[in-house]
Amino acid sequence: MRYKIVAGNWKMNLNQNQATQLTHDINKYLSNNNLPKQIKVVIHPPAPYLANCVNYISEDNNTTFGVGGQNCYTQASGAYTGETAPEMLKDIGCQYVLIGHSERRKYFNESHDFLAEKVNKALETRLTPIFCCGEALEIREAGTHEAHVETQLRESLFHLSKDDFSKVIIAYEPVWAIGTGVTATPDQAQDMHAALRKLIANQYDSNIAENTTILYGGSCKPANAESLFSQPDVDGGLIGGASLKADSFTEIISIMMKCLAS
Repeated sequence: MRYKIVAGNWKMNLNQNQATQLTHDINKYLSNNNLPKQIKVVIHPPAPYLANCVNYISEDNNTTFGVGGQNCYTQASGAYTGETAPEMLKDIGCQYVLIGHSERRKYFNESHDFLAEKVNKALETRLTPIFCCGEALEIREAGTHEAHVETQLRESLFHLSKDDFSKVIIAYEPVWAIGTGVTATPDQAQDMHAALRKLIANQYDSNIAENTTILYGGSCKPANAESLFSQPDVDGGLIGGASLKADSFTEIISIMMKCLAS
């Protein structure tokens, strides 16, 4: 099924009390609102708070509300100081993991091959990878953004079988719109999401492409969520700053429900 997903990436923010309260508030909202089965909500807290956040999700919401890591390593265990194994994320109750976020690519020089290894290990561990792809401003201005994103998918994802690829969520993040206050127009977002879906269809088939969830990840907030989510190939958002406050994040979830119903 092609799910609609509202995912929050908290990045390196909040303290333990704030993380617990935010999880509690989102959980309460979901308990008071009957989300369609097609919608999923995911939070990606900093690693030290993951287990605590998992524990604050009620049993009533555990099919709707998931927790994911912001990163994982390629090995199950060993002398890898500072790293987190996918098995560790799974062990504490995580269901998802972000892979290939633009900040990981930029600050930690994560290569296509390395990200492919992470994807493989996440799938082996039965975590759902949310694979991030996107382009910097100079690539967008040069008009080579579609080719750039195609390379990211081809080098890190397209080695997967149809069955394994069908378990991956894509998050398109225009790097030039992350944390800058600039947002891709709905048409720009739709064009890239449609290009990604066409690329997936060409690599696999139209059925795989139509059932792949593709999120928008560039400064999505309540003010622009409806215009983005109403696009036919935009299946939700990977939310940054607006996911750090319960009122803005839950408003985005409400907007998703409205768009799905219309």
